[in-house]
Amino acid sequence: MDFLDTYHLWADAHAFYDSTPVPGPDRHRDPLAAREAAWQTRLLEETPNGWLLRGNALFDALGGDGTLHLLHVTHALEQISEQGVLYPSGGCLVGSIYCAPLTPSGGGLRMHNLASYVLQKEAPAFVARLGERGRAPTPLIFEITVPRHAYRGLAGIDYLRLGTIHLQIYTHLEYLLSKAERHQLREAVVSRVKNSTAFLALAAAITYHGAPVAADPFLRLLDETIPRLPILGYIYFEALAEYLMLHSTSDRTRRLAELGEFDNWLYKEMLFASFPQMAGRFDLARFRPSPGELDELLARVDPTVDAAHARPYLAERISHLVAARLFTPGQAPEAWHRTRWEFDNLATRLGPLLGHLIHRELRTFGRYPDFYFYFDQHKALQAWNYWNHMDIATPFNGTFPKGEIGINPAYPDLDYRVWRAEPDGDGLLHPAEQLDLTIAPRLVDIKYTLMRNNQWAQPTATA
Repeated sequence: MDFLDTYHLWADAHAFYDSTPVPGPDRHRDPLAAREAAWQTRLLEETPNGWLLRGNALFDALGGDGTLHLLHVTHALEQISEQGVLYPSGGCLVGSIYCAPLTPSGGGLRMHNLASYVLQKEAPAFVARLGERGRAPTPLIFEITVPRHAYRGLAGIDYLRLGTIHLQIYTHLEYLLSKAERHQLREAVVSRVKNSTAFLALAAAITYHGAPVAADPFLRLLDETIPRLPILGYIYFEALAEYLMLHSTSDRTRRLAELGEFDNWLYKEMLFASFPQMAGRFDLARFRPSPGELDELLARVDPTVDAAHARPYLAERISHLVAARLFTPGQAPEAWHRTRWEFDNLATRLGPLLGHLIHRELRTFGRYPDFYFYFDQHKALQAWNYWNHMDIATPFNGTFPKGEIGINPAYPDLDYRVWRAEPDGDGLLHPAEQLDLTIAPRLVDIKYTLMRNNQWAQPTATA
């Protein structure tokens, strides 16, 4: 695959928030294009907080000139300081130093509500779970000087769109496996898809044909299918987090909206209230709130949201995301009963889904965990190449503009300074000690990371 093909794949894996999709001549061949545009209008105009999708504190920081302040939280500052090097991690930001925004305010730096949750609740829970006495999460302040020529657009990486890239990388590296191992892996993935046909067909019928389906049977079938298709746990989580942040009308959410921030505490509390063991793991493949307990969960997280409205919304939204992120573009699956259950045939119709499944399967498959680092490193190299071509110094999570932002470790002439930070009584952070650290473009071993939004299960904490 040449540079242009790889470039196109990475361009398609980004969400461009500062541009409005314009229907092209191929629109009639891709029915999802019109549905995607309709969803964007619905999210923007028909939800209480949809206006933040076009203007928010994260976008203001990314599009501004001059200096950008970011918070990174670590539990391993001593080891990092000894080496003098800070490595990026994988996950939703692919290969970045995972951060959240800070805003100069009153002589200090005010934390984005995502940052405050990580520092005050999630990171301490992660360190406590490690059982390491005397250890504490340490906030670091990064001051990034953004060059004038840096990209000022809003192109965010959407990890749900990485399926085709995962498949492409596996195809490139599959000869690290024996012939028998490759056959076994392919058969395992095909079996997962074949035994999930009922859900995939239902999602396709809802999305492509507007099939009327009651929310409860849909959510039950989703719950049954997640163990076979783990990526569905991620889609379910993102759809539910999106719903909460867009529809909450609580006093807290309103106050944060006035600051230009989505309320990240909503989905964080939802996640850890349901699965407290996820502190530091973020294994969304296990995100399966019981359909029967969904109403109670929503009421506990935010009484202002309406569960009766959320259920049909989720059925429709998840169906769209399944079709848009897991089916090969322009290849709407039809006639499931006539499907040839062979890997190459499925790759034509469900390539992104196969890529996501393979990416997860490889973590525990035979000898491949020994090579897994190189899979993610290969992916990071491609991402850095695209970001540098686009002049993106600080990529962000474009799945939804929650506030997750990273530092591109391969950015040429990256201009930054790092401090250990200390909070004051008003919740502001202040630089306490400048650190002599270098950011290196090489992925860190996952066991050493704390602050990252992990795409698959690993022993880390997350922002």
